[in-house]
Amino acid sequence: MPEYVNWLRHASPYINAHRDCTFIVMLPGDGVEHPNFGNIVHDLVLLHSLGVRLVLVHGSRPQIETRLAARGLTPHYHRGMRITDAATLECVIDAVGQLRIAIEARLSMDMASSPMQGSRLRVASGNLVTARPIGVLEGVDYHHTGEVRRVDRKGINRLLDERSIVLLSPLGYSPTGEIFNLACEDVATRAAIDLAADKLLLFGAEPGLIGEDGRLVRELRPQQVPAHMQRLGSDYQAELLDAAAQACRGGVARSHIVSYAEDGALLAELFTRDGSGTLVAQEQFEVVREAAIEDVGGLLDLISPLEEQGILVRRSREVLEREIELFSVVEREGMIIACAALYQIADSDAGELACLAVNPEYRHGGRGDELLERIETRARAQGLKTLFVLTTRTAHWFRERGFEPSSVERLPAARASLYNYQRNSKIFEKAL
Repeated sequence: MPEYVNWLRHASPYINAHRDCTFIVMLPGDGVEHPNFGNIVHDLVLLHSLGVRLVLVHGSRPQIETRLAARGLTPHYHRGMRITDAATLECVIDAVGQLRIAIEARLSMDMASSPMQGSRLRVASGNLVTARPIGVLEGVDYHHTGEVRRVDRKGINRLLDERSIVLLSPLGYSPTGEIFNLACEDVATRAAIDLAADKLLLFGAEPGLIGEDGRLVRELRPQQVPAHMQRLGSDYQAELLDAAAQACRGGVARSHIVSYAEDGALLAELFTRDGSGTLVAQEQFEVVREAAIEDVGGLLDLISPLEEQGILVRRSREVLEREIELFSVVEREGMIIACAALYQIADSDAGELACLAVNPEYRHGGRGDELLERIETRARAQGLKTLFVLTTRTAHWFRERGFEPSSVERLPAARASLYNYQRNSKIFEKAL
């Protein structure tokens, strides 16, 4: 029970922040076929119940391939795009139509174990995407393969205002009545941009972008995406990254890549600080900055446990409020996870690095080094020549970063007179 209560308390700011936001969710055909699809539907229903305006875009690639094989037709691609001739278009229409009906049916089920038990969701779909033909590229005629021309922004927003979940299929229609086969990634990206969505959520087989070291890449800027795409080549992850970056460049604040195979991945990405996948965003997910008066509460939460353990000198709220401009902090999703302060020692050209603290859950991520660099930069800007630090537990950490053992006698008089011999702190100094 305490673990559940703690999770709910940490999730509550996100519940409030996501209410009335517009999310575009892209689920490829592989995800619809996966055994975890039922859980994804439950999670989407939960989001809807929390006031999120949902547009669900589905894919259909494996379903189309199945129908082509059943009819003895060979699929053809050029530059990674399907060539949709007349016979292939029939398979596309068949696959997309059946998928749309199946998804609507799942969203119409009574969710006995969900917040929507006993209520009926409205799912809306239709000719909401206008498309145009790709035409002939490099001498190859794509026939009925198209690209999104525009999304019916007013029509979709009206449906969302009426509390419907909008379902977009990878089909588009031209003003002349033609039908075009579209990439679901293209539909999702254009919908996110045209609707000025708050988030684009892209499902893939992997948890997110996997780096060269085999570890999950938690966060990217759009300008970092091309290098990863070049490394990935024709991998589907490259398509997801490209869609995420395009959306961000088009004004969508955040794009997320999560796994359709992992139960709860969507909720973990949206309602926990670290998420479960890869975030592509224009703004920084985690920033190092100077502290403001609004950070006092967060600083107290961070340093109080360390003060109780005797690692840090106690500072009251009043002291923090008075000295707040001396602090630099690392902020992650609205939470202060690390801090450090620079005190200029009176009548000297020396300063003291104090109250360096990192939340235990975020240690070993280089935040201490970031703050040390920040403090050293501030000290040089103030014309200081030497930086002192007094510590009882982290002597080796400072030694590894260029600090040399020092003594009370080396401290400027104004600081030496305040030295607490009971704490018996070790003293180190570093020339700037």
